[in-house]
Amino acid sequence: MNYQIMGETVPAVEFTLSRGESLYTQSGSMSWKTPNIKMETNTRGGIAKGLGRMLAGESLFMNTFTAEAENEQIAFSARVPGCVLPVDLTGSPGIIIQKGAFLCAQPSIDCQITLTKRFSAGLFGGEGFILEKLSGNGLAFLEVDGDKKELELAPGQVIQVDTGNVVAFESTVAYEIETVKGLGNILFGGEGLFLTRLTGPGKVILQTLNFNDFAGRIASLIPGR
Repeated sequence: MNYQIMGETVPAVEFTLSRGESLYTQSGSMSWKTPNIKMETNTRGGIAKGLGRMLAGESLFMNTFTAEAENEQIAFSARVPGCVLPVDLTGSPGIIIQKGAFLCAQPSIDCQITLTKRFSAGLFGGEGFILEKLSGNGLAFLEVDGDKKELELAPGQVIQVDTGNVVAFESTVAYEIETVKGLGNILFGGEGLFLTRLTGPGKVILQTLNFNDFAGRIASLIPGR
């Protein structure tokens, strides 16, 4: 399987598939393909697993695309300005991703819901109690809003992040929500009530664009709102 990431503003990843090779993605992510690629839609793991993905902000159904001839092409595009990030999970303990970060993956990659270790992390974090875990041997492709920042946290090393700027982190990284300190900071700081605290060891992927904040700013400019 060969792939090429193209575009700089709203990028896409285009694959060249051999006969029998497959990729799966959530509904509505495919941008173009050649005719000899078959699409099959299902819940990929059953209704319960599909409903879990819905709670994590993804689609109930997944689409699997399989090449029926040699050198067939298919592309999946990002939905907002940003970048597409390939992640090789072979030999990895897996990564935890925020809702909306999954673009596509090889069939050998399992995508399932996972709960934050502390209920308060999801209840107050602003991005949902349920995240997703990707694991297996092969490639997955993530959608990053804006530009990416990759960090390798040492054991015990901490970084505090606005929740909307977290893309993914290895399952070895501890994840929790902490409150912003100081009443004045909470009332006038403009950074909200909570920050995500990530503690190493492990890899962390961040994004420069918090899409929820971006969408909120656009909405505030719409007349009549």
